Amino acid sequence: MVSHLLCLYSQIPKIHIDKSILNKMRNAFLLLVVALITSTSAVMAQSEPIVQISTSYGDIKLKLYNETPLHRDNFLELAKNGRFNGSVFHRVINRFMIQGGGSASLGTIDDRPMIPAEITPKYIHKKGALAAARTGDNVNPERKSSGSQFYIVQGRTYDVEMVKQMEARMGVTYTDEQRKAYAEVGGTPHLDMQYTVFGEVIEGLDVVDKIAAVKTHQADVPVEAIPMKVTVLSK
Repeated sequence: MVSHLLCLYSQIPKIHIDKSILNKMRNAFLLLVVALITSTSAVMAQSEPIVQISTSYGDIKLKLYNETPLHRDNFLELAKNGRFNGSVFHRVINRFMIQGGGSASLGTIDDRPMIPAEITPKYIHKKGALAAARTGDNVNPERKSSGSQFYIVQGRTYDVEMVKQMEARMGVTYTDEQRKAYAEVGGTPHLDMQYTVFGEVIEGLDVVDKIAAVKTHQADVPVEAIPMKVTVLSK
């Protein structure tokens, strides 16, 4: 009986596949996967909303991160409805940051509620970072953000060794790229993991420098008001 089954098995035609065809199929599949990943990444990058802050000193163009959707959507809503228009940069500190979207008393536009923190080590306070202002940890331990107040980082440069010392002191770990950003572009690393960074300047860093250099009086308020108009360029 066994020999009979073996005989039947031996009569079943065997299927032979050309290895060159398999290799071609595999390569085609890999190319398809790479193409899909590339196109998906491109779409994600292109879909980051772009906004523009227009001032008498020039325009600042920023992109809003999709990884911080609560802050992104809140900013877009305010901008789309023209709620930032006519408000001013009410706090300006040279070599630190420029702040707007409310008032020096931490008032918010339309008394908007605070936003849950979206703090991530991926986004740091490099020069040009767009971040949300907030009240201090003593009254806001969850580090929730103001419903409208934001700031744009100017800061200063730090050599790599100094950045490493700050990492040890703050208990954070930067990537080589982030350390390089602080060394070459500058920023305010002591604010990292304390405030939500939700975007960055893509054009107009020179305008940030101009605004940061204006004369100020008590409470870092500019002597001459700097009103803004915020426009959504793409969503």
